[in-house]
Amino acid sequence: MVKVLIPSGALGLNYDQDALAAGLAAKPDIIAIDGGSTDSGPAYLGRGVSKYSRASTRIEWQGLMEARAKINVPLVIGSAGTCGTDSTVDWLVEITREIADELGQNLKIAVLKSSQPNTRVIDALAKGKVHSLPNAPDISAEILTGCSNIVALAGAEQISLALNTGADIIIAGRTTDAAIIAALPLMHGLGAGAAWHGAKIGECGALCATNPQSGVVIIEFDQDSFTVMPMAKDARATPHTVSAHMLYENSDPFILYEPGGYLDVSGAKYTARSDQNVRVTGSKWVPSERYTVKLEAAAPAGHQVVSLVLLRDQRYVENAAIWAADITKKCSQKVVDRLNIAAKDFSVELRLIGQNASFGALEPRSQTPIEIGVLGIVTAKNQLLALEIAKILNPYLLHHPLTPQEEQPTFAFPFSPPEMDRGVVYRFCLNHVMELENPMDAFTLEVFNHG
Repeated sequence: MVKVLIPSGALGLNYDQDALAAGLAAKPDIIAIDGGSTDSGPAYLGRGVSKYSRASTRIEWQGLMEARAKINVPLVIGSAGTCGTDSTVDWLVEITREIADELGQNLKIAVLKSSQPNTRVIDALAKGKVHSLPNAPDISAEILTGCSNIVALAGAEQISLALNTGADIIIAGRTTDAAIIAALPLMHGLGAGAAWHGAKIGECGALCATNPQSGVVIIEFDQDSFTVMPMAKDARATPHTVSAHMLYENSDPFILYEPGGYLDVSGAKYTARSDQNVRVTGSKWVPSERYTVKLEAAAPAGHQVVSLVLLRDQRYVENAAIWAADITKKCSQKVVDRLNIAAKDFSVELRLIGQNASFGALEPRSQTPIEIGVLGIVTAKNQLLALEIAKILNPYLLHHPLTPQEEQPTFAFPFSPPEMDRGVVYRFCLNHVMELENPMDAFTLEVFNHG
């Protein structure tokens, strides 16, 4: 039997202190926590920085380092610093050293890095070792060269090697969310189906329970099953909350792909073991013929300036889409004429906040709000050009009438000046996997003592 304690869905989201204490009292074999993902867009990966504040990360990580020391088990984090680049791994290593010095802890630390040299992926692409996933964008050596950061998602094999070093703390770059939880049960020879399924359910902590904000859960693995045990007194795992988590960040509720194979839960059974815990059986692991790791990459997509204006006149609110389309067309043409640049070298976009800013033409609901916020987004090849275009857009946002014959309206800018620089913006470049001969071919592992 193996018990894995997961304090929360990600370091930086906080966790319930009482629930953590209850989790420690249950004597887990390891503490595992995720550091982030690509959920918040490509900028963090593109820039190689953390989404979460350093102060929050430091406080929560110190709490987990203290918890680890109390029960003397390994503490592992995957996707360190949100995106799991080498730079964010180094960032968390620095924080770890600071905390260890303050607490007087002597530690053995294993550092697993996932960043990929652009040339490695370009070479793999040329050798036919990079394979597209569904709806993957076209890639080329030129596109890969332009990526500011590329990472490979480590699986259980790489985490297992780090654990085998006997390290007190394992700080890993980008990993699959489930890998850091599945590794120890797999190392103990427990069933792969249960190991991967339990890891998937526990990846976001108490999100698989009735009190998601409490954070802390224990997944208890035995040979061919696992049990989900929320640690907060007011949190309950039910067959519904547990089974539903297979839909979280996963397009197929029955299949989950991981390095080396896939999890099939179509035959899984969810049974309430008590009012608070759920036992799961029948999960199946299907090994693949080749070992692949998913790749993530981001590249600069231009420089951006945004402006915000508010529409409250009912006629303009009702006709905001027509008004915005007319501005976009006329402003774009003026930019081409006055700046002597091609239309492909910039973009002007107006998003109607309060009407359809999230889904655009796909918005299924229709109603007339009291007011609409219009977000102007200008993207160009450099910041000065983006700002120049945004200033050409400015008069349209402030005074543009619906028809040429009517009097000139005036709208409201909430800020002066309304133009706000966003700097470099990024785009995702890859939805591919890379084939490896050996699971460590795309990763590095360093072990050192601190203190």
